[in-house]
Parts: sequence; structure tokens; C-alpha cells
Amino acid sequence: MSETELPEDDRALAGEYVLGLMSQDEAAAFAARMRREQALAALVVAWQEDFAQLTDEVDEVAPPSRVWRKLDRRLFAGTRGPRWLLAGIPGVLAAALALVLLLVPLPDGGVRPPSDPVYHADLASEGGELILAAGYDAETGELYVEPRRAPEPGTDHELWLIAGNNAPVSMGVLPADAPARLSVDPTLADQLAGGTLAVSVEPVGGSPTGAPTGPVIATGAVETL
Repeated sequence: MSETELPEDDRALAGEYVLGLMSQDEAAAFAARMRREQALAALVVAWQEDFAQLTDEVDEVAPPSRVWRKLDRRLFAGTRGPRWLLAGIPGVLAAALALVLLLVPLPDGGVRPPSDPVYHADLASEGGELILAAGYDAETGELYVEPRRAPEPGTDHELWLIAGNNAPVSMGVLPADAPARLSVDPTLADQLAGGTLAVSVEPVGGSPTGAPTGPVIATGAVETL
């Protein structure tokens, strides 16, 4: 079946998949279909390219950080989608996704990101794929983490803080496919500023040695907001 012959429902579902509007189960089922149906995978790529083109004629301008902080507090207080989670996404597309996040409430009992984090980091692979978004909530002393890639079966992903020339210190084993909050020791919280976060592949349960034992698949500098 060609892309033009796909049902209208599939066209809508492809758009929802690209915008991240599906539940985890729905997204997993849709991804499985894409692996089987080449036309469906091509449709998803077309959606991604269409959204990317929204920024082609827009000159990138970095507003002062105080502007983003005011927008965070005004637009996203008590909602799922604080602006810092959209870091690294081009401006027009980020605005569109922010509107979507505003309109999709987090289910009751879900883990909520901090609305005004002190620090944040986007951890990406060498190829530029975003693996993890993280933000530190100074009010609770917790690090909010949102994984974007699940570990392979029989492994876990572990988060590490590298402060200056110090050896990596474990921040904890990451959840497989859901946001979570990790408690941060106050002494580690003081070292977040200017540090680097990294994700390594470890045996189930985390590193048995207290240091990374597997490949590091993502790193990101901790930035002050």
C-alpha cells in the first residue's frame, strides 16, 4: 500500500505519533506497525519534515532567560509542559508543541515536571538523538528525568554526575520508559551547576562497581535557568 492509499485514520494517527499525543501503549503499538508497514513509516517521516519546515524561514533569536522564566510561570504553572522540556526544539515547532502540552493534562497521580527548575540538561547521543531530559527542582531536592529511549532487554540505564575533574557519581538507575523524580543528596545538588550528566548502559539494577561499566550513550551539560 502506498502512502497515498493509507486510510485517513492512519494519517491522523501518524500526526499524533509525531506530536507525542499517544499513550505509551498506543505509541508502542504504532511503532510496531511502522516496522511492518513501510508506507506508514514514510508517512511519519513526512509529518516530521512538514513540522520541521515551519522553521525554515524563521531567523533564530535567543531571548533573554528572564523572558523564558516569566513565560514558564505564566503559561505552564501546574501543567504538564514547562518550556524547559522543549529546549533544543526550533522556536515555531516548540511553540506548537507547547500549546499541545497545555491542552493535554497529565493523568492524576502522574509524575509532574518542575515548573521552574533551577538547572536543566538535555542528554544527547553522539549522533544528536535526545536520550534524556532532566530538570532539578530546588524546592523538593529532586531531579526530574524524562527518558526518550528505553534500555535494551537485560540492561538498565544509569545516570551519572561529573563535576569538574571528579570521578562520576551515580544519580540513580533510570526508569525504562516513564518520567520519574530522583532524590538528590544536597552535596550533589551543590555540584550540579557547571557539571555534566551522562547516561551509561549497565546490568539490571545498575553498576556493580559504583562507576560506569558499560558504554556511555549520552551526555549533556547542566545549564542554569
